[in-house]
Amino acid sequence: MSLVRSAEISAPPYGNVKLYSPKGSNDTTGLPNQRFSSDKRKYMYTQESYCSEYDPKYFLDSPSEELIHPSGMSGAQSSYQANSESNYLGSQSPNTVNYDEEKVRLKLQELERALLDDNDEMCSSDQQMEMDCEWSDPIQNVLLHDSPKESSSSADSNVTSISSSKEITSVPPRTPRQMLLDCANAIYEGNIDEATVMINELRQMVSIQGDPQQRIAAYMMEGLAARIAASGKFLYKALKCKEAPTLDRLSAMQILFEVCPCFRFGFMSANGAILEAIRDEKRVHIIDFDINQGSQYYTLIETLASQFAKPPHVKLTGVDDPESVQRAIGGLNLIGKRLESLAEALGVPFEFRAVASNTSMVSPAMLNCQPGEALVVNFAFQLHHMPDESVSTVNERDQLLRLVKSLKPKLVTVVEQDVNTNTAPFLPRFVEAYNYYSAVFESLEATLPRESQDRMNVERQCLARDIVNVVACEGDERIERYEVAGKWRARMMMAAFTPCPMSTNVKDEICKLIKRYSERFKMKDEMGALHFGWEEKNLIVASAWR
Repeated sequence: MSLVRSAEISAPPYGNVKLYSPKGSNDTTGLPNQRFSSDKRKYMYTQESYCSEYDPKYFLDSPSEELIHPSGMSGAQSSYQANSESNYLGSQSPNTVNYDEEKVRLKLQELERALLDDNDEMCSSDQQMEMDCEWSDPIQNVLLHDSPKESSSSADSNVTSISSSKEITSVPPRTPRQMLLDCANAIYEGNIDEATVMINELRQMVSIQGDPQQRIAAYMMEGLAARIAASGKFLYKALKCKEAPTLDRLSAMQILFEVCPCFRFGFMSANGAILEAIRDEKRVHIIDFDINQGSQYYTLIETLASQFAKPPHVKLTGVDDPESVQRAIGGLNLIGKRLESLAEALGVPFEFRAVASNTSMVSPAMLNCQPGEALVVNFAFQLHHMPDESVSTVNERDQLLRLVKSLKPKLVTVVEQDVNTNTAPFLPRFVEAYNYYSAVFESLEATLPRESQDRMNVERQCLARDIVNVVACEGDERIERYEVAGKWRARMMMAAFTPCPMSTNVKDEICKLIKRYSERFKMKDEMGALHFGWEEKNLIVASAWR
């Protein structure tokens, strides 16, 4: 890189390898690996151009005295350097017309060697050189700032131009959201060191006890860190929202469904559709492939007791993995006993069956469907856990739907998150997840105070678990594979189900509840499905099928 290029004589390059490297070189400079943005800017130096940006922090942070008077330079050399700078800047002024071009060129070459401690290394004059802006800016600033008075008009003009350009192009400090997106992009492009630096910066900016934007940033950041460390699979298993071994963790899932309004609206929609479908039935069999902590059925049993003069006999079959069925705290058998106790107290005929099996291994015989029963199948936040065609040719998601269709149910209810974390590539998926969970966190802020321990448990044990899985995991390790409403609709219709629109009574009851929370919660009825969201962001979709 040379400030002057000649067609006749090859100019010596900068010789201090600590300040530059040839274009395309892999040479290690030994400089601290500082990053000032996710897009490191570099500038090409030619005869008629120089770095046009000026950042004061680079100048203030740089060893300016050493740049002006390099160590070991004699007083005569310093004096000669100042004169050379004057000649150089004077040569740039349009008012200077009488000069010896060859003499100026030679003086500038000597000035370069004096400033940058040239070791007489030679290279072709056509060889282009690169310099990071963090080094080119202070050097350019020194040349302009210390120029003699006779060239002040040219220098002032340059400084004014540079300062004006900097004011126009100055960028405000990045927000946590912007840093997250830059970090995700760096990971996507394989710039792991750069992403790690940004994660360390983010750790100083965000907190799980802050406002919703800080909290979502904190958990999304941990998801990115887990992706870098390839630890997402293990974190997902450690944060067991539904199957936690302590009472505190057991309550997290229940609290999430009870206090996060959009989840609650989804359960209300499913229960409303079920109650209307079984109103004239004597015996009802409900199959649930992911009963969680049974929260939905406490409400259903209470409604049956209060609204039905003679409630039907209800058989509830819950499916869960064998280890979960027998767990002492939160196990499926224990949940069944609690539901039976509640039903007995309220006078609702009720029996509970636990099927100890992984969902993908369930057969019709295991479900014990009997003639004369009105069969209802409830999929509440469960189908997205089943791998589909994008994961395996087996396509367990559609396989389960076909199994249910073969049982000829009177009603099938589906409640799911309305966002695509299934087939979207990493970067779009990260953005979708950020927007989705930002709305969820803001909706929680409207229902639980900032200092609420319940809110912290919900976010830390349930939402953080899902976020880590969505962001950090790929392939069959990514369990939380949500789909948008249109995709759920297409999938159900391909399995030969027909939509069963929610009744006006169900919608009216939910509207009453929405008004008790906040006007920022929204409900839309589209093609028979109810969409619940926070402001303009859809979060949950509930639908019924036959």
